[in-house]
Amino acid sequence: MAEQIKFSLVGMDSLLGKIGAVNHDVRRKGGRTALRRAAELVAEKAREGARRWDDPETGRSIADNIVLRWNGRLFRRTGDLGFRVGVLHGAVLIKNGSKSTNAPTPHWRLLEFGTEHIKADPALRPALENNIAEVTQVFATQMEAAIDRAARRAARAARSS
Repeated sequence: MAEQIKFSLVGMDSLLGKIGAVNHDVRRKGGRTALRRAAELVAEKAREGARRWDDPETGRSIADNIVLRWNGRLFRRTGDLGFRVGVLHGAVLIKNGSKSTNAPTPHWRLLEFGTEHIKADPALRPALENNIAEVTQVFATQMEAAIDRAARRAARAARSS
């Protein structure tokens, strides 16, 4: 199973205060949008790191296979919002596989984690670790904007009724 990275937000008092003031629905919708924007940044940084692995002689591209997916299982189990950044066809091992564009790139794992013969050359893990401050800032900015929009909508609705 993949290792999880957890961290806490410190110094985000204004954002945390606003989150407590809005209803559950707004937290989920705004939170999902903000989290997606932050995860898109991680995915882009992972693509940049994976470009160094790509072989121009073949059509297969690990960077093109890096995707962002909603973690519905986490949401159904715990109610927490989550996105996953990973490589498409990550576990597919095909003998004599296609070398065309968007073909499976199962060898990414060997490069990311290493083997007994080659040293690990990670690209996915550093995409988050090296950019955690920027990712957190993007999330906080987007979430605060979503909450402010919800507050303006609520104020407009209160005035009109």
